[in-house]
Amino acid sequence: MNNFLVSEINKFLNYVKKTKSKQTFRTYESVLNEAVKFIELEDNYLDITPYRLQIAKQNKKTIAKKISTLRSFLEFLKNDGYKFKIVGDEHIKVPKTLPKPVSMEHIKEALKIANIEEFSVIMVIFSLGLRISEASNIKLADIGDDWIRITGKGNKTRMLPVHPKLKEIINKYIELFSPKVYLFEKDGIKLNDAKLRYIVQKPFKKTGIHVTPHQLRHSFATYMLDNGARITDVSELLGHEFISTTQIYTKLSDSLKLKNYLKAHPLCS
Repeated sequence: MNNFLVSEINKFLNYVKKTKSKQTFRTYESVLNEAVKFIELEDNYLDITPYRLQIAKQNKKTIAKKISTLRSFLEFLKNDGYKFKIVGDEHIKVPKTLPKPVSMEHIKEALKIANIEEFSVIMVIFSLGLRISEASNIKLADIGDDWIRITGKGNKTRMLPVHPKLKEIINKYIELFSPKVYLFEKDGIKLNDAKLRYIVQKPFKKTGIHVTPHQLRHSFATYMLDNGARITDVSELLGHEFISTTQIYTKLSDSLKLKNYLKAHPLCS
């Protein structure tokens, strides 16, 4: 293991810890601690080929994420004044996959048998299109009459409008559970991602299907687009940095495509 690389990786991770989310830091830390065992540095050449061979049997999406982490580290070295010639840094084409949205029928069925806590958590995540970590981080101080402040990736915040029905649900939940700091907490400690994920999945499991919080987020975006919301607005609501992310994430349904086609076709004018 190269001592220089270990030292520079530690510097880079300290930088990431200060500028990125905890999840990003943990990912970078895991990948780089794995990669440093295989990366070879000789003269002015930095060869990541041995590491590529080590992870070659993993799926393309995982490989791409790991190589992306390496590229971020290599860019850090470059900005720090080091000019290595990189070997083995070919791009990988990753298939664009989408989480399957949950039908409104399945969501309504789960909500009918959910207890108050389950009902509230599902409605907050689904109605606002949140990441699970964003739901976990909601503080009472973030909740206004018509808006709610959401802290997303990289500690970036965005203001989301709260539907009157959702506000009523939140108010009833607060009245019943009396949280002190965070909306979803127990004994003064916020519920983490794993706990919230379990709460979401429990009523769906009783109906015989497996549903993740991320599927609810995708469902929110899909239904918004299906009902005529602009993709730029949906992108902002989801907290996407680039609209291209939303274009992949919120694939239009066939019914909406047909509706738009018939509306725009010259024979229908």
